Amino acid sequence: MDPIIPRLEEETRRRRRMPLFRHQHVPVRMLVPNFFTVLALCAGLTSIRMGIEGRYELALGAIVFAALLDGIDGRVARLLKASSRFGAELDSLADFVNFGVAPAFLIFNWGLGDLKSLGWICVMIFALASALRLARFNIAVEEERPKWQAAYFIGMPTPAAAIVVLLPIFIEHLGFEGFRSSRIMLDIVLVYTLLIAFLMVSTIPTFSGKLLGERISREYVLPIFMLAVGFVALLVTYPFGTLTGSSITYLALIPLSWRRFGQMQAASQCQPEDQAPETMAPETKAAETKAPEKPPARPGRIVAIRSGEQQPR
Repeated sequence: MDPIIPRLEEETRRRRRMPLFRHQHVPVRMLVPNFFTVLALCAGLTSIRMGIEGRYELALGAIVFAALLDGIDGRVARLLKASSRFGAELDSLADFVNFGVAPAFLIFNWGLGDLKSLGWICVMIFALASALRLARFNIAVEEERPKWQAAYFIGMPTPAAAIVVLLPIFIEHLGFEGFRSSRIMLDIVLVYTLLIAFLMVSTIPTFSGKLLGERISREYVLPIFMLAVGFVALLVTYPFGTLTGSSITYLALIPLSWRRFGQMQAASQCQPEDQAPETMAPETKAAETKAPEKPPARPGRIVAIRSGEQQPR
C-alpha cells in the first residue's frame, strides 16, 4: 500500500472533525456571501420549474441570474474576509444544482426529450460531468500552483458550461426555428451537449479572468465602465442575441487560451535554467568580497576589588 494513503486518510478525518465555525457567535458579515449563494440556489430551482412548465425564457433568465450571483458571492466573501468551510460546501452544492441539474432539465424539456432515452442519457452525462468538474475544482484549490496559472481554469467551468450549452435555445429565439422539428438538428444538439460535457471534465485550459481584476491602469477605468454598462444594456434589451454572441466568443477563445497556456508553461519550465547563473552570481560575488574575519580578542585581566581594599597606585 502506498505510504501516503494513511496520511491522506488521517488528514481527511481531521478536517471532518473541524467545526464549521470556530466561534460560538458568528459575525453578520459571514452570512452575507451565503445569502447570495442561497439566492442563486433559489434561482436554479426556479429554472427547473419554469423548464418543466415550458416557460423557457424565464428558465433561461433564472440560470443567467444564478451565474451572475455565482460570480458575486466569492468576491464578496474575499472582500469581507468572510470565507468559511460552510460557505465553500454550500457554494459547491448550489453550483451543481444551478449549472448541472437546471440546464440539463431545461435542454431535455426543450428538445432532447423527443429522443426519449437517448436524450435523457445525454443530459444525465452533462449533469454528472458538472459534478465531477466541481469535485476536481475543490481538490485543486488546496494544491499549490504558480501565480500565472490562476488566470486559467482546468477545463470549462460549470457556470460557463451552463450558459454555453443552451446556445441552441438562444439561436432558436433569434428566429432560426427548426431545431426541435428536425431529427438531424436534435442529433446535432445532442452531440453538442456531449461536447460541452467533455470540455468540463477535460484538462483543456480556459481563461478565468481572475488576474484581470487585480490592477487596472488608470486610463482603462472609464472604458471598462462603458463596456460593462454597454454589455448589461445589451443583455437586458437583446438578451438572446447578446448571449449568442457571448457564447460563440467564449468558444472561440478556448483554442487561444490553450495555446497561451502552453506558451506560459514552456516559459516557466525554461526560466529556472536560464536564471540559474544569474541567481548564483550574486552569491558567488558576495562570497568573494566577504570581509575577512577578525581575529578573536585576547582575554583581558580581571581584577577583583574587595570592599575596604584599594588598588595600588
